[in-house]
Amino acid sequence: MSTKNHAWRRGALAVVLLVSGCTYSTDEPAPSSSSPSPFASLENQVQLFLDEGAVSAVVQIRWPESEWSRAYGVRDLETRTPAQPTDRTEVASVTKTMTAVAVLKLVDDHLIGLDDPVNDVIPGFTSALKPPSPITVRQLLSHTSGMPEVNDALPKDIDFRPVLTQTLTMERGLQLAGALPWASADVGSFKYSNTNYLALGLLLQTLRRKPFIQIMQEEVFEPLGLKNTSLDRVDPHETGLLHGYVTLRGERVDTTDNTFSVGNPAGGAVSTMEDLNLLMAGIFQGRAVSASSLREMKTSPGFRLYGLGVWEHGDGCSKDSRHEGRGSFWQYQTVAVSSGDGRYQAAMTVTTPPMPTDLEDPSTQEKRDYLNGRIESTLNETLDRLCKPAN
Repeated sequence: MSTKNHAWRRGALAVVLLVSGCTYSTDEPAPSSSSPSPFASLENQVQLFLDEGAVSAVVQIRWPESEWSRAYGVRDLETRTPAQPTDRTEVASVTKTMTAVAVLKLVDDHLIGLDDPVNDVIPGFTSALKPPSPITVRQLLSHTSGMPEVNDALPKDIDFRPVLTQTLTMERGLQLAGALPWASADVGSFKYSNTNYLALGLLLQTLRRKPFIQIMQEEVFEPLGLKNTSLDRVDPHETGLLHGYVTLRGERVDTTDNTFSVGNPAGGAVSTMEDLNLLMAGIFQGRAVSASSLREMKTSPGFRLYGLGVWEHGDGCSKDSRHEGRGSFWQYQTVAVSSGDGRYQAAMTVTTPPMPTDLEDPSTQEKRDYLNGRIESTLNETLDRLCKPAN
């Protein structure tokens, strides 16, 4: 299951379709009828997603005066139960933003420094990965360690089902990635790798002396009010779960079972759009980590628009940047955005149209990346319409 981030295609998309799909909302004040709805373009874009075969889309927008939540499409293609704004989904690499918060709290608690090496701290790090030089916490958080990508070490069989029945533990991930070369020339340059966050999960366990899932519950989910977020295995039959699909040799396969990613610090979280917005609000309103750690989190090393666990994006109302968590699985595409001051948030997940995995058809990964980029653009355009400069 791919969680790698590829090139992001941005740009506004001109759309003229009217919304005609199933729509469900929470109770919230509607925008004034005297002016065009700031959500019209977003709803048009969601309708395009559905017209292109997306199974569902769920979105929540938050701004200082109110919030706006909608769900479109269906939870699953078997019962065709309408999706709801409160439905849970796998959020893939948005998990990294959560893990980064827990790691920065280690720094705040003086258990380790951002620029301290981890080679001799993380169990098995040196023996499994054979790093070419000392690797720091900052390099792991910012994807500048040059570490090989664990997904590149997974089997490449078109029939992916046997792989998904085994949990990719942090320890196994490091062992698999260690079979790939780690070039010294890559250290210090941006190279997106999920292995970085598997190593950070082991770092958390080592320094907190608790299981990773317990740490995340106590350090991130509970303090920020994420009541519907977990890293545990989900029951595919539970109510309120968005089902995802791919095809295998033309046959549709339900891939909702998250056995592969359970407890994964790089992409294992299951959450709601409300919880993702609470996460981003908590971070950027300064309630998750110290002010100094937040500054570090928002600062890109200069290689890519990526800080410590978050991507950077322009803000139409501020000289500051917005910040994002982005998640991409075969069956789900998710983006969570916040203004730098935490006053505005937007989150959307789209259940991808059933199509072959990139193992069977490499071109489908570009389609998924393009969909993720359109979600990102749509959310930021909506916030540009809603936002007002801070006093």
